[in-house]
Amino acid sequence: MLQKAQIEGKTHVLQTGDMKQEMIRMSAKGFTESDCYAHSFGPLADQTRYMDGWQSNKEGKGYDLRSYLGEKAMDGFDKINQKALGPESGGAGTAGFALVPVYVDPRIVDQSRKYTPLVEMIPRVTNQGTFAEFNKVTAKGAAYTANPDAPLPEADDTESRDSTPIKYLYSIGRVLGPMQAAMPSYILEGFQPTGAGNVSGSVFTPAGVPNAKQYQVLMKARAMKELEENLIINGDASTDATQFSGIVKLQDTTNQKDLSNTALTWDDVEDTIQLAFDDGGRPKLGVCDSATMVDLRKIMIDTFRFSPDQLTAGGTLPFGIPPQLVLHTMVGPIPVLPSMFLSNSGGAKQLYFLDTDFIEMRVLQDMTYEDLAKTNDSQKFMLKIYECLVMRSTPFNSFIDNIA
Repeated sequence: MLQKAQIEGKTHVLQTGDMKQEMIRMSAKGFTESDCYAHSFGPLADQTRYMDGWQSNKEGKGYDLRSYLGEKAMDGFDKINQKALGPESGGAGTAGFALVPVYVDPRIVDQSRKYTPLVEMIPRVTNQGTFAEFNKVTAKGAAYTANPDAPLPEADDTESRDSTPIKYLYSIGRVLGPMQAAMPSYILEGFQPTGAGNVSGSVFTPAGVPNAKQYQVLMKARAMKELEENLIINGDASTDATQFSGIVKLQDTTNQKDLSNTALTWDDVEDTIQLAFDDGGRPKLGVCDSATMVDLRKIMIDTFRFSPDQLTAGGTLPFGIPPQLVLHTMVGPIPVLPSMFLSNSGGAKQLYFLDTDFIEMRVLQDMTYEDLAKTNDSQKFMLKIYECLVMRSTPFNSFIDNIA
């Protein structure tokens, strides 16, 4: 039913029987929350990045939609009554100002994240039982020459067996019922690791979080992987019996080149590779702290006059993980990765050269999700892994210790 109403001194024909609702609409010129957004950004979805010079298209150019959006903004301003309620009187967008609600960014960034390349690069091997057992030959009986029809005494070999106990890793989470009901969906930005770190392009990809429970599961999974990476490098069963020993502990002083707080040189690199070579090893991977990585890059540039874009030539790593630097040595090219779990303090820096053919994660049970007992209005769960690290031949590796 058509009705007439006097609004701001003018007569308006109303197309509804709800006088109150229509008067509100007309006095606001038909302005709604979506119109406020659309007058600046048109049809773009919320949280759309509309100008970014870092992200390039197929032509290698950054994108910028501001010229298009400028036209939309002018159209929007023409439609809005500038005498209307402003943000100063309506609120600044914080809690307590009901007229301007808070719009939380749906993206969450984990500022505590750690790069975990070794978790994926070290081979994982199934293991029956709670001990990882393996045999090794420590000395061969020598072959010899002799005269015809001479006595032929045998020469015995020397073997030994190593036994490493499986250790148990846990990551526990709990979500209260009200949080599960109230929390909206989010995006964990830069969450799933796809590389080794500090390379061109993104080495982390986003992960969707539809609810609070899934958020906790993903965060606890990342915590588990970071624990694994730390134990692979720094684990020490002699100081904490719940840990498995890692590379630093297992290698101990075997084929160690101790610089005693002096600067790293290229001769140190060559000498250390030779230690592993002379003991039968063929190192395939280098692992060091971030400061030693910088030292190596400077050495390569100063010694061999490499340009920065040549420092990674000739090296490949599993699963598409890009090397940070490739050292061309007597055993061939050795890709090097920086670790966030090695100390970069002067006098304590380290560079390990590893023959990865003889380093394994022995796994009794890989990461498994399991619900725990429900005793109140919450959901409690655990993630668990049963595993240990074995280095079947430490003489095949070598390392530089105590770099200034």
